[in-house]
Amino acid sequence: MSNGMEADSESQITLTRTIAAHVSDVFAAWTDPALIEQWEADEAEFDAFEGGQYRFVTFAEDEGEEDHEVSGEVLTYVEDERLVLSWIHKDEDEESELIFVLDIVFKAIADDSTSIMLTERGLPHADAQTRIFSMEAWSAALEELAELME
Repeated sequence: MSNGMEADSESQITLTRTIAAHVSDVFAAWTDPALIEQWEADEAEFDAFEGGQYRFVTFAEDEGEEDHEVSGEVLTYVEDERLVLSWIHKDEDEESELIFVLDIVFKAIADDSTSIMLTERGLPHADAQTRIFSMEAWSAALEELAELME
């Protein structure tokens, strides 16, 4: 199992992770709502085809906090190889949005091992702290995925 984080530019972050699972199982974990709800979101909808829509909701842990919701379009869908998603997060007052593209490349290393390269691009981070937060959040999500798959 390996982890990698790379800061390519102000508007791109790339992470790599090797997961001990078959590529089709890892791909399904990104596209099957029942599996997404086991590692990424509390509630998930996902149209598993190019041009489809998706929506992920993570429920707020504390009273008075807003649920975290992201949604977007499936821009590229190549089964067991690549997913590209527009990623839209509206803030609590829904007056502004964070919009970027999430590009995930899946590569079978062996029958029971898959490499994932996740690239977040198009979101200029306001400062180093928000950039680090984003990298840590994606790293934690990939760790949750690895735990589910392994």
